[in-house]
Amino acid sequence: SYPPERLRLLVEDAGITVVLTQVDWADSLQADKIRVIYLEQEWSAIAEESDENLLMPSTADQPAYVIYTSGSTGTPKGVVVPHRAVNRLVCNTNYVQIEPGDTIAQVASLAFDAATFEIWGALLNGAQLIGIERETTLSPTDFVIELQKQQISTLFLTTALFNQTISQIPDAFRSLKYLLFGGEMANADQVRSVLQQGKPEHLIHVYGPTENTTFSTWYEVQEVPEDATTIPIGKAIANTQVYLLDARLNPVPPGIRGEIYLGGDGLAEGYLNRSELTADRFISAELERFSDSKLETRLKLYKTGDRALYRPDGNLEFLGRTDYQIKIRGFRVELGEIETTLTQHPLVEAAVVIVREIEGDRQLVAYVVLTAAVPTAAVPTATLTERDLRSFLKPKLPAYMLPAAIVVLDALPLTPNGKIDQQALPPPNLVAVREAIPPVLPTTSLEKSLVELWTQLLGRKQIGIHDNFFELGGHSLLATQFVSRIRDRFQVELPLRALFETPTIAELAQKIAVLRSTPRSPEANDLAGNSDKASVHRREEVEL
Repeated sequence: SYPPERLRLLVEDAGITVVLTQVDWADSLQADKIRVIYLEQEWSAIAEESDENLLMPSTADQPAYVIYTSGSTGTPKGVVVPHRAVNRLVCNTNYVQIEPGDTIAQVASLAFDAATFEIWGALLNGAQLIGIERETTLSPTDFVIELQKQQISTLFLTTALFNQTISQIPDAFRSLKYLLFGGEMANADQVRSVLQQGKPEHLIHVYGPTENTTFSTWYEVQEVPEDATTIPIGKAIANTQVYLLDARLNPVPPGIRGEIYLGGDGLAEGYLNRSELTADRFISAELERFSDSKLETRLKLYKTGDRALYRPDGNLEFLGRTDYQIKIRGFRVELGEIETTLTQHPLVEAAVVIVREIEGDRQLVAYVVLTAAVPTAAVPTATLTERDLRSFLKPKLPAYMLPAAIVVLDALPLTPNGKIDQQALPPPNLVAVREAIPPVLPTTSLEKSLVELWTQLLGRKQIGIHDNFFELGGHSLLATQFVSRIRDRFQVELPLRALFETPTIAELAQKIAVLRSTPRSPEANDLAGNSDKASVHRREEVEL
């Protein structure tokens, strides 16, 4: 689902010479000096080859894979992960015990390093790996049915997807042996809800950057005090060292903020083709600084850029970032990459991207200043709209990095020190969006209700019935919320795929009118009934 331009960049940067794919994806993966093999066309020839194992002597330090993350310079950076790091994640570890009788769900994209835990957690321990479709994962009712049908025992979810599911079905994960969640700061109220409504056997909060192979720390949640506002990220997983250091690389005592540095078998080798960046983030430090040992040994440590402090019980509490990097729905995003890409537009002079909360959902919002240069016939300044800028970004950035709103300003507000004053940036719904075509207003009560729902979810005004949900900043998790609200308001089970296939209010109104008389399956009715009760309970709390 990445834009072809980005896929080609990754293929070229990684030095790939052979691509195994299918004909449907050929255009996205074509590049110079690359041999493309279409599996459905070549399978007969492949089957005739020898099935003897290749003689490939290897060591634990050799690369197992390269996975790309967002880069602050506008270019994704490849993290080189060795075999020992994968083994350390899932073999002989202390935070999870995977056995041959277990079934592990694969819900993560292969572009997200959580897939490393899912795939190799199953295959290196003799367990069963069950792939679950993305659309199913995003529909809480369908997701829970599938978890029960496949008898899933072990599951990892990003914090955003965890919150999304339990907000509709609080006891969704009762049958699991292990539920791991992480990727963003956890909401204590949501976690408490799981403990009260339907706790899995083990509920584990995990933390870790890609550079230390998926997970670095873990914390098993047994209870959440009423006054708690955060969930600890805990202590190191096996064969991992965690250090909390100050600016001079001195350890900090409990209760004092420091930056997290990581060491051990999970460390990546560095960044592919980025020696300067590797040297900056993967540092070498004296061992005796961190222990009583007098051995003259140097440690390789990864400087995470994450802030934390030690609680009195020795568990780490995550406090956020020290730099310009954030997490959105589990994806790591360098805001600088989005800004750099925006300023590549010939009519954008400056850009800043921030995170705002819209209806309780963390969203990317971009602010741009247009250039004073004379407009061209191809792109006249007067008609440069948010839609134009979004279309410019789509071929260059993955969907999760597209801003929910792009606001055009005459100038970026500055502090007295000359820095961008982020506090003074206006909310996107209070700024007139420069659209050339006025929105088409709703004409029926159903369309008016849908406009009202979109306004609440997307934090926008002046929504037209022909506007596209995803072009207005909608994403998969908001789509799931929308489907849930449709169920509550109209007693209609709208398939999640319907919003992707018919993403305008005019089309959805027709779809909902047809579905109003469609019966649901008994399983869906049971789960929807639980979800409806939870929704009523939430509404009662709001009214109180």
